[in-house]
Amino acid sequence: MQSSIIDRVEVHEFTFQAQNLGVAEKEKSAIYNLGYSPGATTEISKYAVRILTTDGCKGEYVTHWVGTQAALAQTHMLAPALIGRDAEMREAIYDDLKREIRQHDHMGHGPIDIALWDLAGRKYGVSITRLLGGFRTHLPTYASTYHGDRQGGLDSKEAFGDFALACHEMGYRAFKIHGWHDGDRHEEAENVLHCRKVVGDRMVLMLDPACELRTFADALYVGRACDEADYFWYEDPFRDSGTSAFAHKRLRSMIQTPLLQTEHVRGVEPKADFVLAGGTDFLRADPEYDMGITGAMKIAHLAESLGLDCEIHASGPAHRAIAASIRNTNYYELALVGPDCPNAVPPVYACGYSDQLDTIDSNGHVTVPCGPGLGVTYDWDFINAHRTKLSTYA
Repeated sequence: MQSSIIDRVEVHEFTFQAQNLGVAEKEKSAIYNLGYSPGATTEISKYAVRILTTDGCKGEYVTHWVGTQAALAQTHMLAPALIGRDAEMREAIYDDLKREIRQHDHMGHGPIDIALWDLAGRKYGVSITRLLGGFRTHLPTYASTYHGDRQGGLDSKEAFGDFALACHEMGYRAFKIHGWHDGDRHEEAENVLHCRKVVGDRMVLMLDPACELRTFADALYVGRACDEADYFWYEDPFRDSGTSAFAHKRLRSMIQTPLLQTEHVRGVEPKADFVLAGGTDFLRADPEYDMGITGAMKIAHLAESLGLDCEIHASGPAHRAIAASIRNTNYYELALVGPDCPNAVPPVYACGYSDQLDTIDSNGHVTVPCGPGLGVTYDWDFINAHRTKLSTYA
């Protein structure tokens, strides 16, 4: 079969409007505190990568949670290096791009690698899941909440409990809490205990403070509440930013709830260091964050070699493909959700694909796309109509 030599890379920047979402009232300039804001309309920026080859093949990917200006800048840095490369030499490209962007956080690498996998799947007429080997076609899913707010959404332990019950009624059997940005250990612990009291043993519960607790003592206090309430995992508790293997090893020795770490540690080598140093019970991987499907699969196999589970962070068609292709994972993360507001992923699918709250089936599962490549069809009319900039490398 003819080689697929890359002769064009396009980066399409676009925006879309999200209703009832805004940033925290006291932190208007914050980046990652999007949450419920009644009546608000927020403009969100994302970008799409399209790779084309001399033999007429193409691969595409639209970013979900990695579409920040910092990641976009790195994608622009790396895109020219693809020209003239064989698109199917993904491992060699991965190795070169990883070195090329070694002074940065690697967040712009993932969308490129995912688009290369999409290209390969389309070329051979099979899904990425089949290219990777395949293990399942449906994924048990947990509802992963927005952070708590003070504006009538998830604004109290009662609101979190009510939302957990509503998710259970929809079919979810697992629920993950992101608490408040304040990092009040007493409020967080009360929420942990209240949600367990409300749902009983009907749901698996997880807690992800997203590094909001301010001290090790706070993390320990809330961790002991997780022990009492039998939480499935406790994730990124405090403001070391999830990177201190020593601190989390100490925390593991003082609580019973398993820790899920390494969302904020990039790539297979530092994750190996973290787990071998005793800093976590589960590993995290994300094809957007961890240098693509190529990088995320390395992490999943690292975990498997150590007898550990690897939980895939966040949602998207690439995330489903990976979770469907490995044995050692438990849940798909439907992130982020809350009452009366959408998941802030771009509405760019012309094939019925969705990562909104109502996407699960009656068993609480999502379906893995089975078409060629990522298995999704992008709505390029929408992307082009909302495009703010097109950059082409050839």
